[in-house]
Amino acid sequence: MIRRSTYLAAVLVAALGASSCSTVSKLNPFDKKDKTPSELAGEGQRISIIPADQLLEPAEALKGVDFSLPSPVRMESWPLPGGSPEQAVGAVDAAPNLSVSWRRSFGQGQKRGRYVTAPPVAADGKVFVMDADGRVVAVDAASGSTLWRTGTNPGDNKRDKLAFGGGVAYADGKLYVSSGYREVLQMDARTGAIGWRTKTSESIHGAPTVSNGRVFVIALDNTLLTFDAATGAAAWTYQALAESARILAASSPAISGDTVVAGFGSGELVALRAANGNDLWNEALSRASRTSALSEIRDIPGRPAIYQGDVFAVSHSGVFAATDLRTGQARWSLPVVGVTAPWPAGDVVYVTAKTGEVICASRETGQIYWIRALNEGFKSKRKGGVFGIGGQKSTRPIWSGPMLAGERLLVVGQTGELVALNAKTGEIVKRIELKGASTTTPIAMGDTVYVVTQEADLIAIR
Repeated sequence: MIRRSTYLAAVLVAALGASSCSTVSKLNPFDKKDKTPSELAGEGQRISIIPADQLLEPAEALKGVDFSLPSPVRMESWPLPGGSPEQAVGAVDAAPNLSVSWRRSFGQGQKRGRYVTAPPVAADGKVFVMDADGRVVAVDAASGSTLWRTGTNPGDNKRDKLAFGGGVAYADGKLYVSSGYREVLQMDARTGAIGWRTKTSESIHGAPTVSNGRVFVIALDNTLLTFDAATGAAAWTYQALAESARILAASSPAISGDTVVAGFGSGELVALRAANGNDLWNEALSRASRTSALSEIRDIPGRPAIYQGDVFAVSHSGVFAATDLRTGQARWSLPVVGVTAPWPAGDVVYVTAKTGEVICASRETGQIYWIRALNEGFKSKRKGGVFGIGGQKSTRPIWSGPMLAGERLLVVGQTGELVALNAKTGEIVKRIELKGASTTTPIAMGDTVYVVTQEADLIAIR
């Protein structure tokens, strides 16, 4: 049953493939070039929920003020991309030494417009990953040895330019897999045998969320799809607004009780009844800008996180907001452009901006405790061309995360590093060379943190 059918535009940029408006660049599916924005509002333009003069800076009133963090919890499994149906786990007890234990290749790395975008999940002593060709691989969590490998390509999509991405979720001994090859599948987590596979009309670039016998995924056309976990039978659907320009990435829904919260490429943050898809509330995380057309790309590519009655989400349009889960009322918002999931924990919530700043804000008020610029000192260099003319300019690295491990905040980036920050002050306490760019937030199981790189390496850090 489709809940909404209104569209802002008839065609997604993603559907244009290799046109000049392509939304994917080398190793950076989030980067786009600026264009001069129109001075006039178009049909369906959203009203900014952030004052134009709001600044992003630490609050004077919070200087020297301490805050509480939750006690770290040892994670026995990490079944969903965010660790739980709420996509929020507080603080994890893992990687006390922050040293690389092992590194293993698990398949095909980034190539020709396909990327390793699926976050890993872990359960039953295994880590489950997906490579750039859509193969799902089970890896022994202790040694890194490959246990099994199952492809998701049905055999008729070899030239599909949108057939990348997807992801994996675990529940009750089964894996649920979303695919850029326009399918959702169930696999046996022990053997990799396929139980059922259901066709979808559009590619799915985000990982599934599984809860209470239902599978939830967001398709490229901004449709939330649901399936019966046991049979793969399609259930209700929800159609959000479509966009003419968007990032080739997709979020995973967050679920608390009977409420599912999903972020879409339209910038809509929507709460629905998980049982039937009935609307509860809808908020647009949009912020118009006269200086950058990037604000017109309204995607919420990072997962929303539900924590202690609030929903935290950040959009590419430049809105980082806390929303009351029950009423949909906005509690506060900050002008942050983000492409990864926020991390609420204790009294604060952390978020990584697309420009490379890690921000620690009060969970209750949105006031900022500290900001750490990871790209400080970065200088763009031009590659190719003649005598400095032409060629391609390098862009600022994207950082993914954060993850709170004890009182250390872990962030990974396209620089090939893992950076550990003091969670209270933002000071950098350690850097680890990953020898590969990473665009997915780390996960934890037992005493180990796991990181996936664009080269399709799985790295265990203990």
